[in-house]
Amino acid sequence: MRQKSQKQLTQTRSQYAQLIKAMKRAEAKIDPVLAKLKDHVLFLKHNLNAQAIASLKSELVTVEGNIDSLIKDLNASIQEADAFVASMEKDTA
Repeated sequence: MRQKSQKQLTQTRSQYAQLIKAMKRAEAKIDPVLAKLKDHVLFLKHNLNAQAIASLKSELVTVEGNIDSLIKDLNASIQEADAFVASMEKDTA
């Protein structure tokens, strides 16, 4: 029984050593894969940020155009209001 137990212990240790070797080989492969993954994530972040900024730039042109149009409309309204006030002053004078 003792020999059988010793044989099982030896086999278990051998299998355990093989398992540890396999795990260490897998672990050694993780870092390069993670490094590539981090590079890809960083690239995507920068690329998406660049696309978002480019999108905002085109949106800025649209907003600026709308603001310019609004300022023109406001100036026209102010001129009309000034003309109305001036005509009222002429009527009261």
